[in-house]
Amino acid sequence: MDRLTAMEMFVKVVAEKSFSSAARQLGVSKSVVSKAVAELEDRLSAQLLNRTTRQMSLTEVGQAYHQRCLGILEEVDEVEQLVSSQARAPKGLLRLAAPVTFSIAHLGGPISSFLKANPDMSVELALNDRMVDIVEEGFDVAIRISRRLKDSNLIAVKLCSARSVVSVSPQYLEAHGEPQHPRDLLGHKCLRYSNLGPAEEWSFLDPDTKQALAMPVSGRIITNNGEVLRAAALNGEGIIYGPSFIVADDIRTGRLVPILKKYVGPPFIIYAVYPPNRHISTKVRRIVDHLRKTWGELPEWERDCAVC
Repeated sequence: MDRLTAMEMFVKVVAEKSFSSAARQLGVSKSVVSKAVAELEDRLSAQLLNRTTRQMSLTEVGQAYHQRCLGILEEVDEVEQLVSSQARAPKGLLRLAAPVTFSIAHLGGPISSFLKANPDMSVELALNDRMVDIVEEGFDVAIRISRRLKDSNLIAVKLCSARSVVSVSPQYLEAHGEPQHPRDLLGHKCLRYSNLGPAEEWSFLDPDTKQALAMPVSGRIITNNGEVLRAAALNGEGIIYGPSFIVADDIRTGRLVPILKKYVGPPFIIYAVYPPNRHISTKVRRIVDHLRKTWGELPEWERDCAVC
C-alpha cells in the first residue's frame, strides 16, 4: 500500500478512535486498515498507537507523526483543488474595477478576447479613478497603476509597465520654446495630475550624475484624469508628464512631441490586485493570466512610444 493512503487510514483511525469505525468510514475492511497502520509502524520502526481491548491512544512519537500527517494531507488536498479549479472552465460574473483613461484606451480589446475565450463568463467593468475598496464594494479584482503601490493586505500581481514621458504639442513648442533640462520647467505651463502624489513636483533621474531630481512645477490645470490633461496638451495648454499609455498614439502620429528624453522618470507599474483568499478563484486567475499574456513584456503603448 502506498504511504499516502496509509497515512489517510492512520489519520482516520485516530479521528474515529477505532479501527472498525475508520474502516466503515473509508469503505474497506478492518484488516486493511490494521495492515496499513502496521506497515507504517514497520517502516518507521516505531509504535504509533497504544492498543488495548478497551481503548486506543497515540504514543508520544505517534502524536508527532499524526500532526505531520495532517499537514501533508492538507497540502495534498490544496494542490488537488488548485489543479482541479484551473482545469474547470470559469462561469458567472467577474466584477472588475479599473482606472478610466487607461481602460478606455487599452482594456476593451482584452476584455472582448477574454470573453470569447470564456463563453460562460460575463464581465462587469467599473471605471473609476478613485481607489476602490474591492472587498467592501464586492469586486473580484482591480487594476491599479502606480509608481509605488501602497502597502495593503491585497495580493498584487504585476501585469506590465509604462515609462514616464514628458511631451508637448508642436504649437506649444513654437510659442514657448523647448526646455533642455528639468529645471527649465519652472518657466513653463505644466499640466498636473493630482493622483500621483505631490502635484507640485516632477521626478527625474539625471543621466550624468545619476542623482534623483525633484523639480517644482506650476500650471493652471490640475486634475485626476489623464484624458483631460492629454486634451489640454493637444490644445497647446502646456506640458504633460505621465505614462506612455496616455500619449503614445499622439507621439506616434506627431500630435505630441517627446521632450527631455534623456531624463528618465520613474515608470508606472500596472497591477492586478485581489483579496488574499486561500484559493484564488478560477475566474480571477484566468483574467490575470489573460491580461499578462495580452499586454506582454512590451505593450503596444511602449512600442508606439519607442522614440521617447
